[in-house]
Amino acid sequence: MSHQHTHNHPHDLSGKNLVIAIALNVLITVSQVIGGIVSGSLSLLSDALHNFTDVLSLVVSYIATLLAKKEASTHRTFGYKRAEIIAAFVNSATLIIVAIFLIIEAIKRFNNPKEIASELVIWLSLLGILANGFSVLLLKSQADNNMNMRSAYLHLLTDMLASIAVLIGGLLMKYYQVYWVDTLLTIAIALYLIWVGYKLLKESFEVLMLFTPENVQVEKIVAEIEQHPLIKNMHHVHIWQLNDFEMHLEAHIDFTKDIKLSEFDVILNEIEELLHHKYKINHVTIQPEYSKPDSKHIIVQD
Repeated sequence: MSHQHTHNHPHDLSGKNLVIAIALNVLITVSQVIGGIVSGSLSLLSDALHNFTDVLSLVVSYIATLLAKKEASTHRTFGYKRAEIIAAFVNSATLIIVAIFLIIEAIKRFNNPKEIASELVIWLSLLGILANGFSVLLLKSQADNNMNMRSAYLHLLTDMLASIAVLIGGLLMKYYQVYWVDTLLTIAIALYLIWVGYKLLKESFEVLMLFTPENVQVEKIVAEIEQHPLIKNMHHVHIWQLNDFEMHLEAHIDFTKDIKLSEFDVILNEIEELLHHKYKINHVTIQPEYSKPDSKHIIVQD
């Protein structure tokens, strides 16, 4: 049995940018709640509610980055490496829940249209665009390689886009008195939230459920390893993603003869190199066997 530890952490996530983004979103939320009540704009209040969920999601993301840095122990042998995946799942779920709430409120507003103080809507939406735009730039570099940071980035990006939509609505209401556009924009924002939230929710759910990553073909990996002249069969295979940086494989390998441990180490090193460089699997656990009477199927239900 062997474990290969070649975990790729391109950088330690700094919480500084998240703290700045949290502070900016608190400012936006308070401003938009007051402005939405004064102006009567549902789209502004919906944007404020979205910003409030962003504050919560950013706090969750920040806590997750701190937990992820904690060392492993005998009670937590993986440490808190899944904290950021859980944060991504929670954040993407809140995106969808908020979107459904916004749609319900927008439908109610259709039946009870109100005149809206568009001037205030315009200025507050501009504040949202500037603050969220700056926050998006702060997190963009870390969003590509980390699911947790990507969830926070998506929250802020959708906030910025929602503020742009609210600005357009405010201008239409100011110059053309088209007040129903406020409700229409609320529904458009909500549908966009569902669209961006679903993909991340699905991705984080699959990691938490230990599903095999979609880009990994188990049968292809097994067939390639079984080409080795001393390997008779590879079975009882499990491949899963621990977090954004670690993919694990464990399997049983039945050898054609009763090889020495030193021979096994050489073969294992070859397998590890193949899996790491070709399939990005960086933690390998192999159980060697010789004529052991067990199931030889690739997938065995434990």
